[in-house]
Amino acid sequence: MAGSASIGSLVVDRLKTRGESRWPYLALGTVAILATMVIAVAQGAVAIPAPLLLEMTWARLPFASVNPSWPATFETIVFEIRLPRVVLGALVGAALATAGATYQGLFRNPLADPYLLGVASGAALGAVLAMSLALPVAVLGLELVPLAAFLGALATVALVYLIGRVGRTTPMTTLLLAGVALGSFFSSVTYTLMLVESNRLHATFSWLLGGLYLSNWQQVLAISPYVAGGTAVIWLCARALNVMQLEEEQAQQLGLDVDRLKLFLVAAASLVTAAAVSVAGLIGFVGLIVPHLVRLIWGPDHRFLLPMSALIGAVFLMLADTLARTAFAPNELPVGIVTALCGVPFFIYLLRQKKREVF
Repeated sequence: MAGSASIGSLVVDRLKTRGESRWPYLALGTVAILATMVIAVAQGAVAIPAPLLLEMTWARLPFASVNPSWPATFETIVFEIRLPRVVLGALVGAALATAGATYQGLFRNPLADPYLLGVASGAALGAVLAMSLALPVAVLGLELVPLAAFLGALATVALVYLIGRVGRTTPMTTLLLAGVALGSFFSSVTYTLMLVESNRLHATFSWLLGGLYLSNWQQVLAISPYVAGGTAVIWLCARALNVMQLEEEQAQQLGLDVDRLKLFLVAAASLVTAAAVSVAGLIGFVGLIVPHLVRLIWGPDHRFLLPMSALIGAVFLMLADTLARTAFAPNELPVGIVTALCGVPFFIYLLRQKKREVF
């Protein structure tokens, strides 16, 4: 036990030493988010110069006194169409990257992503059911498809956790196999429903490919508490997640309640993923490539890795969505296609990369 404790202390101390000089990068990441937001809001069918955009934003502040020198339609375009879409993209990108980093650390596998435990399959099944059944568009003021996707994702992860639990423990291998099996089953049900309801295939495929077409402030407000709450829980567990990079027995000997930590992290990561998927559909590779990129550049300390992944994930998805809606204007690509075009080459690189062991 003393040997395990000394090994654990050495790992944590090494991570602490390596992370001391990295925190200024978080400030640069925050600046990058703000700059990307300006670029993304300015770009579109109607180009709005960045200085004018900043002036319009300043004019919205309660203490500012500015005489508008721009058309009224510009304010509608910026504050009712583009800005909520950009903010929603930032939230979704940060959520997926944070969940991906969590799963990669929890499973000690750089190829893990936010959809590992069947979140995608459950969300897809919930969304397709809502599209297929003759149900009202909204329930209690909430759009039905995002609500059904959110509930489907959470229900799937809860079922996976119950199936994967063995006695009082939750082996990660069993949990992973349960997620793969249940995800495959739900995917089969989803595709069957799509064949039966072939008249709704276009809407279904649009959702499955991911996109931020119908973004609005209501969606931003709807997912913000889940993303913020789940992310806060994950960040608070960052130091414990560092210790989890040891074997489970060593982590337990160091005083870590491994099973409770697994439950908290799986629940929090699934919550933020479900919230992101409910409003944006299935956007792939953000949760895979961003955390691994951060880990390759700055190392595996989760106290830095998690917030930096969130920042870069937000920037990455905002840029991908900007490219998706402007590359072939007036037509628009699903943002999931853009992230896949960027992610597939990197995924192949991960499979072939053998020079550096990151875990």
